[in-house]
Amino acid sequence: MKRNKKKEVLPTEALLEEIERTKLALETAHSNFENSLDPDLIDSYIYEVNAVQKRYKFLLKQIKLLQNNGC
Repeated sequence: MKRNKKKEVLPTEALLEEIERTKLALETAHSNFENSLDPDLIDSYIYEVNAVQKRYKFLLKQIKLLQNNGC
């Protein structure tokens, strides 16, 4: 699979953008969870919140690694 390159971005910049997107996804998942009444949807949103939180934690570790390596 070939990716289209829109512009060259530094790894740190790309990670920061992904962190912002992930924060928004987490806010959305929390909102959906809080506004849901259906038990199946509540379960679904619990899994979604947990998954996005893990992704956020992973991205924070990656940015710290890049910053510690001088990128």
